[in-house]
Amino acid sequence: MTRMKTAAALLLLLAVAPSLLAAEEIGKTFETNGVTIWYEVRGAGTATPLIIVNGGPGFDHGYTHLGDPAWDTMARTRRVIWYDQRGTGRSSELKPGQSCNLADQISDLDALRSELKLDKFILLGHSWGGYLVMAYTARHPERVEKLLIVDSAAPKIGDTKFMFNDFFPDTIEKQDAFTFGDEMGDKNATSEGMKLYLSMLFYSPEKRDAAMPRLVVSDYRKSVNQSIWGDLQRFDLNPELAKFRMPVLVATGRYDINVAPSVAWKIHKAIPGSRFVIFEKSGHIPYYEEPEAFAKMLASFL
Repeated sequence: MTRMKTAAALLLLLAVAPSLLAAEEIGKTFETNGVTIWYEVRGAGTATPLIIVNGGPGFDHGYTHLGDPAWDTMARTRRVIWYDQRGTGRSSELKPGQSCNLADQISDLDALRSELKLDKFILLGHSWGGYLVMAYTARHPERVEKLLIVDSAAPKIGDTKFMFNDFFPDTIEKQDAFTFGDEMGDKNATSEGMKLYLSMLFYSPEKRDAAMPRLVVSDYRKSVNQSIWGDLQRFDLNPELAKFRMPVLVATGRYDINVAPSVAWKIHKAIPGSRFVIFEKSGHIPYYEEPEAFAKMLASFL
């Protein structure tokens, strides 16, 4: 990746995110604002549905299925919904000149809510998805019953703290060797840089080694990333967080190198009455590294 040191390349926050090697799940699509959005639903029940918003931007939702043990627990009593953001995964590719900014992402998420005929729902955003759910809630607070913000980017995107250089200088040096090739469009260089990046997301070497064979380089949509990244520079969500009145939980892995835990702490302090949870044996993906503890937290909060 472009050194993975620059904010644009690192964004957010699985900015070189994986996609799971799994059988195609049966999903549905709908049309909104000139794009096709693909989504999947798991589970049933009368409890308020939960929509999971993945990181990126520019990648599909596939990597979040690393947390399926936790999500399956939730699906016993409610619908759990995933979707591919515009221009990614099984949603339609962007047409030349087609808009893809924060307002579009908020609109698409609300269109999904409408497609599912939900008056209210629960939002869980991971990584860049954490930023998106905060932005959505700022625009539509009456539609969000509860909010979970997991290892999220900072409300002012430039305040996001990456710690790769401090904790993995040896890995970063190896990754630097693939930067030029990646910029030149060398897919092998991109793949090798991606593997090195992924290796830095975990607390447990055993969890890391178990996850890596299940992950492949997804079809990264650089144009999506660049469009959204550029647009985010205009915004500061910090003043909006103080207005949140629904129950909010902010969570982070103690050893998240991709987004420093101090970012989550500041989000928690900015939201009145929010809960704060640290997963002591997790990096950037606590719902994978500590699925039982994560599921217990979800059950308690929801």
